[in-house]
Order: sequence, then structure tokens, then C-alpha cells
Amino acid sequence: MNIQLEKMKQKQEHERRKRIAEEKHKEWVQKKREEERKERERKLSKEMAEKATRELEKMQLQEEAKVKYGEWLKKKRAEEAEKKKKEKEKEKEREAELQEKKARSEKIFKEWLRNARNKPRPVLNGYGFPQRESTGLYSYYTYIVT
Repeated sequence: MNIQLEKMKQKQEHERRKRIAEEKHKEWVQKKREEERKERERKLSKEMAEKATRELEKMQLQEEAKVKYGEWLKKKRAEEAEKKKKEKEKEKEREAELQEKKARSEKIFKEWLRNARNKPRPVLNGYGFPQRESTGLYSYYTYIVT
């Protein structure tokens, strides 16, 4: 009976240890699953943070590009306006030069007209001889052959 009691105690002890081991195993599995879940959540939150950072950087780059494009466009328009202004100035200068040239031509023409009235008129039918005398132009008829 003592042996049976001893076997029974051993069996109970074995059952108790088996139950404890199963409980520890369940706790370990539960703990492991919890760690895996936390790890997945940590990775997911890290990926989300990285994605948000990339989106933010992308938005900042787009904003910078928009600002730079605006500045470039403003500069280009200013250059274009300056170019048009210079072209207008050159056109005005050309116009002023033409007016000045026209006025000068007009003045010279009027001067010529005034001087032309005072010049002696050529003799009609003079055949190049003023007052019908030869002035050094010799022809065949001017020689007298004797």
C-alpha cells in the first residue's frame, strides 16, 4: 500500500508538473504571439511614419518647384517686358532719326531752291559756247586750212 501511495503521489506530481508545463507553454505561446503582434504594429507604424515622411518631402519638393517656377516665370516676364521696352526705345530713336533726317533733307532742299533762283540761267541754244565764243573747245571746223 505504501508503494501504491507512492505511485499515486508520483502520478499526481507528474500530472501537476505536466499541468504547470502546459500552463507555462501556453503563457510562453501567448507571450510570443503578443511580442509578434507588437513587432508587426511597430513595423507598421514605422512604415507609416516613413511613408508620411516621404509624402511630406514630396510635397515640400513640389512646393519648392512651384516657388522656383513662379520666380522663373516672373523673371522671364520681366526680361520680356525689358526687351519690349528696349525695342520701343530703339523704334523711337529710329523714328527720331528719320524725322531729323527728313527735316535736314527738307532744309537742304529749301537751301538749294533758294540758291538755284540766284544762279545764272544757261543761254538757250548756246551749244556749249557762252556768248557764242569758243572757250578752248576745238573741233574740226575751228581750224583754218590754208
